[in-house]
Amino acid sequence: MTTLGTPLTPHATKVMLLGSGELGKEVLIALQRLGVETIAVDRYDNAPGQQVAHHARTITMSDPAQLRALIEAERPHLVVPEIEAIATPMLEELEAAGVVRVIPTARAARLTMDREGIRVLAAETLGLPTSPYRFCNSLQELQAAIDAGIGYPCIVKPVMSSSGKGQSKIDGPADVQKAWDYAMAGGRVSHGRVIVEGFIDFDYEITLLTVRSRGAAGDASPNSGAAGDTSPNSGADGQIVTSFCDPIGHVQVSGDYVESWQPHPMHPAALEKSRQIAKAVTDNLGGQGLFGVELFVKGQDVWFSEVSPRPHDTGLVTLCTQHQSEFELHARAILGLPVDTSLRNPGASAVIYGGMEAQGIVFDGVDEALRVPGTDLRLFGKPESFAKRRMGVALARAADVETARSNAKLAAGKVKPRQA
Repeated sequence: MTTLGTPLTPHATKVMLLGSGELGKEVLIALQRLGVETIAVDRYDNAPGQQVAHHARTITMSDPAQLRALIEAERPHLVVPEIEAIATPMLEELEAAGVVRVIPTARAARLTMDREGIRVLAAETLGLPTSPYRFCNSLQELQAAIDAGIGYPCIVKPVMSSSGKGQSKIDGPADVQKAWDYAMAGGRVSHGRVIVEGFIDFDYEITLLTVRSRGAAGDASPNSGAAGDTSPNSGADGQIVTSFCDPIGHVQVSGDYVESWQPHPMHPAALEKSRQIAKAVTDNLGGQGLFGVELFVKGQDVWFSEVSPRPHDTGLVTLCTQHQSEFELHARAILGLPVDTSLRNPGASAVIYGGMEAQGIVFDGVDEALRVPGTDLRLFGKPESFAKRRMGVALARAADVETARSNAKLAAGKVKPRQA
């Protein structure tokens, strides 16, 4: 049985989010609806999540001393990493000492904070299908890796970045220097290391939201476990159950998502392989919570790409498609509560960019956007705009994905950011 306290009392259930952007903001809202006391941490003041949490704290989360001091001062029951640039060795130390429980685990946070840890785990430890890859510490090593077998075209990414920052495609020798420089500028921290991946000629890519939660006696979900695998989903009280949301399709430009939709149609065999891969990775990472597993699909073949141990940006679409959004699923799973991954209706999301470098922009056209049938908006409240910074998202539900995608893009296009 799970017991939850009352916020701002001695018996409060306290959860700290490390990273408080738009995804963290929605997790904080979901936690608050369940009566959880929330602490929003970010590297800058007035981050989106800090605007809705009980407590806002601003530190350099990659600084071990600052991170330890904050956790020891606040004493949260759970620490939930929401970004990559965190001093994860300190989280491992505090978890091992019994100071705090990290979601999903401190080890999972460390492995997934950079592409090297998770790629080595997936390809070399678990033997999952991935694109060919090499890690490189210099421009010269990058060129040598391409020449030695990765070939053109290929994809270069910083080992630590988010939302596609620093990611680019190399079509020939003339692009190598530019790709290296872009990766160095786009990394979360100054790391000087990239992954170069051979290009897979896939039909599409998906995000398979995968939830590890505590089961209750008699639990049964049509999206639980890998198809044909009933052993981990017997529904015994307290046992970890793996559940899947319907696959999410998405369009990326330079590695950054610009629209997503759910459900994405898949061949049953490809869906089965996707679930098997997602379950293998998340079983190894362990713990509880929602994971965003990214996969490439061609026909019935599936390749693992990446995994995030937290809600995924493409999963913003679940705010208008599922009975419980990815944020509600994450909140429930980490608290040990039952989850429901079922789809309510098809839907889509489309990103609203800032389009400029400015502080405290305003948005025109919100009323026009909301006149598009079946739409909703999330304006994130970020205090500073950049040309390609995600400042909001348009959501659309419809009877079919095609209509939803059209309406989401139409609504997003009607929102006009400008300087005040």
